[in-house]
Amino acid sequence: MAEHYRGIDPFTGASLDLWVEGGRISTSPVAGATTVADGGWLVPGLVDAHNHVGIAPGLGVTTEQARAFAYQDAKAGTLLIREVGSPVDTHPLDDDRRCPRFLRAGKHIARPKRYLRDYGVELDDPGTLAEEVRRQAAAGDGWVKLVGDWIDRDAGDLAPLWTRGQLDAAVAAAHESGARITAHVFGYDALPDIIGAGFDSIEHGTGLTPDLVEEMVERDIALVPTLIQVENFPGIADGADRFPAYQATMRKLYASAGGVYGAAREAGVAIYAGTDAGGFVGHGRIVDEIEALNGIGLSPLEALAAASTAARDWLGVDGLADGARADFLVLDADPAHDLSTLRRPTHIVCSGENLL
Repeated sequence: MAEHYRGIDPFTGASLDLWVEGGRISTSPVAGATTVADGGWLVPGLVDAHNHVGIAPGLGVTTEQARAFAYQDAKAGTLLIREVGSPVDTHPLDDDRRCPRFLRAGKHIARPKRYLRDYGVELDDPGTLAEEVRRQAAAGDGWVKLVGDWIDRDAGDLAPLWTRGQLDAAVAAAHESGARITAHVFGYDALPDIIGAGFDSIEHGTGLTPDLVEEMVERDIALVPTLIQVENFPGIADGADRFPAYQATMRKLYASAGGVYGAAREAGVAIYAGTDAGGFVGHGRIVDEIEALNGIGLSPLEALAAASTAARDWLGVDGLADGARADFLVLDADPAHDLSTLRRPTHIVCSGENLL
């Protein structure tokens, strides 16, 4: 049966009327539709641009466990996930209308002993990076993810995994395959080559400096800072007693992160919300990330856009458009003045299914 939702667009102040039929939005009236909501604010389904439904502490995630994590995210309002690396193929979840929509990056691409064990593909020969990028592009949904830096046990600190030439080849391979490419980077040393090679986004980016921020703006490279994950840096450092230099680096990155992200925002870097759920961070925390973005200087509506309208535009997925998948929230207050309303949606419509 068709349903009708009326409310206000918080970004424009305009009145919206949406009809839902067959899991899709219609902006034209549908005969016989039942009015479910008449009032409130209508927001496109929230976007978590850095999420790992196929990862959990201890690994070994099954499809059904991944489904449960996806449900947890959906119940928090996340209805579009960019899954940036997973050892588990979560494509079977695409047929479940109560799951968010996914855009995947295949598996992480790393080097032996240079990332979390068994999380991704570990290349013995870094010269085969471009070939692996093509494989992961084919396995994903328009994205590829590299591990740009990780602890080098010989050096005892963060260090890059790839040369500039290898990164150039990786970007070319991704783009030739019709995919965009992103990189996990905590520290500074890997960033100049990754940004110079023309990656499409940076994950975390705590090592950014003013000159690199300026280059990101010039090259239109996005940043997904995963603010609630950065809060775990001190704990990560505390657990690395064998590597005092790495401990010091992680603590320094944590201490400077707020200023780094604030400078990126002020310079005009495109910033999007991502929780990094799946490892140290639990699922269903997108509102925490939105509030954290507000905390580094984005206005409430800018922070919300970073997890809704702007993020959808960046990822190429329609929001409240005619014919789009029916993914949206109905809120009881204006999020421009009260972000806490995101914690108490009156309706969460996921592929036309009301989850509440």
